[in-house]
Parts: sequence; structure tokens; C-alpha cells
Amino acid sequence: MGTALGAMGLLATATPASAAGEAPDDNPALRKPILVGANPGLQLFDASGSCTAYLSTWQVQWSTRGAGNALVLWRPDGVRVVGEDPNLALWLADHFVRHFPELDGLPWSTPRFHRSTVHVRLDLASGLYARGGGIDVHMAEVLDRRAFATDRFPLAGVDHSLSLVFAPCGSARALVDGRPQPGAITRGGTPDRPSSSAFLAAAEVWRA
Repeated sequence: MGTALGAMGLLATATPASAAGEAPDDNPALRKPILVGANPGLQLFDASGSCTAYLSTWQVQWSTRGAGNALVLWRPDGVRVVGEDPNLALWLADHFVRHFPELDGLPWSTPRFHRSTVHVRLDLASGLYARGGGIDVHMAEVLDRRAFATDRFPLAGVDHSLSLVFAPCGSARALVDGRPQPGAITRGGTPDRPSSSAFLAAAEVWRA
């Protein structure tokens, strides 16, 4: 969701829930929650504009697969998933992250699961710190906070309903196995509506 919600995509293009049309056999009002929590995202790019990493941080308060924290890291060399519960963490990777627009056109390999405690500290005033399984991510300089909702977020071709509070960040960095992940975030938008490929997403509810 990072770039899609932030710099150039879904916040600008998705149909708001209040305006979405309904197919006869698909009434969003009948969808039930499948996940409640938070899902900050960080996408980094090299000088040519190619994605060097996408890091999805999960703080799941409740879901149909349980609760807990997880990290999903995509890089050109593979996908690493970190958490204490493989059932939850791999579901987050395969049901959600692999279908996020940031990864469109990028290869998705079978995730490698690393069992580890994941610590997440998320603050809409100051940013994010998360770590676990050799991954450390920091986001700071919160630029804005705004609500977003849609009934047309496709995951594997199936529309889901999503609502959240979105907060783009002006700075971010990630360490993987103690080494800085190459690449930088992108920023855009306007002074009144800034965007970034590093963002917080809180009060997040997915329905299907």
C-alpha cells in the first residue's frame, strides 16, 4: 500500500466507499472484518527509479488468523517474513502484501519465514520504530494525517473494503542484517496534501 496510498496511487484513484457502485452479488455492507490493526509501509528506490525494497510492518490487534506483529520484506533477491506465528505472518504476506500495487510487475518468490519476536512502536505524532529477525525500520517527520476508505481494494482480483488513518512520513531508513538497505523514499503531493513512499497506516480495518 505504501506508494499506492502515498506518492502516486490508491488515495488518488480508488473509489471512495460513499461513491462506490455495487455489483448485484457484491454488497460491501455485508462484508465482515478479517483484520483490525495497523500496517505501515516503506518503499525504497534507486537512482533509476527501480524498487530496491518494500517493507510492510504489521501490528495486528485481531484477525481471522489471530493477533500479533510481523514484518514482510520484499527485495529482488526474495521475500523474508518475520513473526512468532507462521500461520498469521505468512497469511499477511500471501493474502495482502503480494497483491499490493507497489509490487505489480515485480517477482514474488516463496516467502522465507523467520521465527522471531517483532517489536513495533507506532505513534501518529512522531513515527515508527520496528525490529525483528534482522530487520530494523524507522520512520519519522510525520507530514500529515488523513482518513481514507474504499470498498474497491483488490487483493488477488477480489475487492476488499479498507478504512484507515494515513500519515505520510518525510524520512525513513531500514537496516537488514545490520546493513543499511540501499535506496531512498520518494515524496510528492502538495503542501496541503503531501505524499510519501514511507507512511503510517493506523486504525486499519479490512473487510471481505
